[in-house]
Amino acid sequence: MMKALSLTSLLLLLFTSTLQAEIVGEAVEYESAGATCEGWHAFDNRIEGKRPAVLIVHQWTGLTDYEKMRAEMLAKLGYNVFALDIYGKGIRPQPPESGKMSGKFKSDRQLFRKRLNDGLKVLQSLPQTDSGKIAAIGYCFGGTGVLELARSGADIEAVVSFHGGLGTPTPEDAGQIQCEVMALHGAVDPFVPADEVAGFHREMLAANVAYTFTAYPDAVHAFTQKMAGDDPSKGAAYQAEADALSWAAMAEFFERKLK
Repeated sequence: MMKALSLTSLLLLLFTSTLQAEIVGEAVEYESAGATCEGWHAFDNRIEGKRPAVLIVHQWTGLTDYEKMRAEMLAKLGYNVFALDIYGKGIRPQPPESGKMSGKFKSDRQLFRKRLNDGLKVLQSLPQTDSGKIAAIGYCFGGTGVLELARSGADIEAVVSFHGGLGTPTPEDAGQIQCEVMALHGAVDPFVPADEVAGFHREMLAANVAYTFTAYPDAVHAFTQKMAGDDPSKGAAYQAEADALSWAAMAEFFERKLK
């Protein structure tokens, strides 16, 4: 009887430990430039101590389940992840309002950078974060955002822009970039014209920034996002191959830069 009880207790302990060993996701409220913002923190509680960290910047409808999914994917790779909130708590606009909201920040790059850097500060302050090993990723509007974060001189190791806008009103600020840059682009993205792509290359080269640019054939805007639909004639559509390849490129990049 004692052996049976001991085995039962052991199995219960193992079952409980398995339940406790999981990806934890939790909302984090913080203040930025006069606004209350609400980001999302994700991490694997099986990992002890500090670990490399990744900041996520959302697409134009704000912080959604999409960014939370990406945060969980990164947490499963061993990163401490914080998806910031540019717009403010509860502000999650849908088109066409999302265009107006994202445009507000694109036209005020200083406010944009303030919200980006305040989100970075939250990630840096989390107890699981190794502050010497931080990267940032962003999608669409967020892709523009991580490039602006880099241009602001943020002390991080790497940024990855997924189908983001590449232009900036202050290309000379590339001289402040302290990290390596990766831009993952749809080769036929109608929202990022060829002259904007060329300008990005000139900007990076003039500032002697270490960067990688990859254009995925036949991919349009939002190629990583299933909610964009499957009709590329609309200019934005999901493409499974580009999604998989771009994620693998990011993972390999972070393995080199952060681990």
